[in-house]
Amino acid sequence: MFSSVWNFIKRHKKKFIFTGAVVGGVYLLSKYAQKKIQEVQEKEASEYIAQARRQFHFESNQRTCNMTVLSMLPPLREAIVTQLNSESLTAMLKTKPANKLEIWENLKIISFTRTVVAVYSTCMLVVLLRVQLNIIGGYLYLDNSVGKSAASPLTPPDVQQQYLSSIQHLLGDGLTELISRVKTAVQNSLGGVSLKQSLSLLELEQQLIWIRAEVDSGRPLSSYMLADDEEVLADQACGLTEKDLVTIRLLNETRDMLDSPDLSKVLGACLNRGFSRLLDNLAEFFRLPVSDSAPDSLSAVSLPLAKIIPIINGQINSVCSETPSHFVQDLLLNNQVKEFAAIVYETFSTPQELQK
Repeated sequence: MFSSVWNFIKRHKKKFIFTGAVVGGVYLLSKYAQKKIQEVQEKEASEYIAQARRQFHFESNQRTCNMTVLSMLPPLREAIVTQLNSESLTAMLKTKPANKLEIWENLKIISFTRTVVAVYSTCMLVVLLRVQLNIIGGYLYLDNSVGKSAASPLTPPDVQQQYLSSIQHLLGDGLTELISRVKTAVQNSLGGVSLKQSLSLLELEQQLIWIRAEVDSGRPLSSYMLADDEEVLADQACGLTEKDLVTIRLLNETRDMLDSPDLSKVLGACLNRGFSRLLDNLAEFFRLPVSDSAPDSLSAVSLPLAKIIPIINGQINSVCSETPSHFVQDLLLNNQVKEFAAIVYETFSTPQELQK
């Protein structure tokens, strides 16, 4: 029996050798493939974890942005009210002065100016802090990445503090310059409108459109948000130490972002939404009684300008409210703001950016 088996093997020897080689090759190839698949799976898992970690850090950073905006609204409101103090004029009117008409005219200009400035500056605050905190957030993500030395952070805490203090331009000189620009536009639009003249909500909206058109046609809005003079930037950095140079670099990177066309679109979208929400607030005072009906309720009710002024004057408390209002929420939850924030964060949390 063994001889017959041996003869069979000799007759088919080449086939057995070929089959053995194939089986061996398939086995080795299979092991190689399994190893490669495992490597790919491990790489994908690592990338997924890194991406999830990055996403979590980004979302946490956006919550920080929102909280920071809310915390900055009271000082912004105080800065506006200090420069546009309508309360003192209101108090003077109660004393029945001889120049009552003159005071009313001043109150008209100041009331509209401070509400328009409140909308502009709040939108600017939201956008500026989104840019600044996502630049910082991107660098912090890199600082906390695996393999990054904790001894040499990209943005040390004192640098962050110096850099973020540049927000004071918007609350200081930038705000003063914005007020001057808006006040001129308000004067040109409403200066000749009598206090007795009645305006509908549509007519009031048209006045705001004219004011915005004049403000937007002036210097770039980004100039009110961050000082653009190189010497001022250097002064803000307070010297020429290594940390101060990092601060100047951050300020320059912020300036690049603020000057980008994308940011102009985002800020424009915020302003559109902000003024739309302002008109929604004003509409509450132009409503017809429930029993009445009109084909066009927006133009059916008109109020004398003298009655509109106190309504306009009080809007700053809604616009610059640290308590989350519809106005502020509309800006913080704006999709274009979110998308731009993601672009900024992506730009500065990518390691390759450090080599550019």
